[in-house]
Amino acid sequence: MTLCHHIDFCVAVDKRNESGVKHVALLGGSFNPVHAGHTMLANYLIAYGGFDEVWMVLSPQNPLKDTAIDQPGDFRRWEMLNIALEGATNIRPCDIELYMPRPSYSIDTLRVLSSRYPSCRFTPVIGADNWLMFERWRSYQAILSEYGVAVYPRPGFPVDVHTMPEQAVWIDAPVVDISSTWIRSALRQGRDMNYFLPHGVYKYIMENNLYR
Repeated sequence: MTLCHHIDFCVAVDKRNESGVKHVALLGGSFNPVHAGHTMLANYLIAYGGFDEVWMVLSPQNPLKDTAIDQPGDFRRWEMLNIALEGATNIRPCDIELYMPRPSYSIDTLRVLSSRYPSCRFTPVIGADNWLMFERWRSYQAILSEYGVAVYPRPGFPVDVHTMPEQAVWIDAPVVDISSTWIRSALRQGRDMNYFLPHGVYKYIMENNLYR
């Protein structure tokens, strides 16, 4: 697939709302590796979340996490993300953060994308675990006021939706209790994870001896 920073997705628009602006959900993550829970959520955002497209933004480094462990590198994770989304409708990989200063901050990513794609309206999508620590994010108030945020449920992280600010939207997506950490652990134990990963990703992991 073509790199996000090389192609203007908003020029060749498949679907826009009445205002002519395409509403794009930004689903960020290290995708280490990308798994079925990620792609199911992206699919749900298109089918039920009211978004025209979902861009899955590959993050090189989460400033709130130690990603040095079990890290196969940007290129490998980017390859897996492309394999996972091959043939997907309105779900695209985005590598913009690989070309930005590190660590990655969502406010910077949002502003760069908004400047580059003025006919798109971007909304970051985060899990309930991140929402409960959202005040630790850099410029979190600016994120809320300028872009809003969509929050989906995560097991073990209850959110009282009635206390959420008006700039935050609850996405009642099905709870899928799969994590990349668990998958990496299973792969190290030699377990078959073929059906927990998008088509082709497990084969890529086996062929390149990743997470072993």
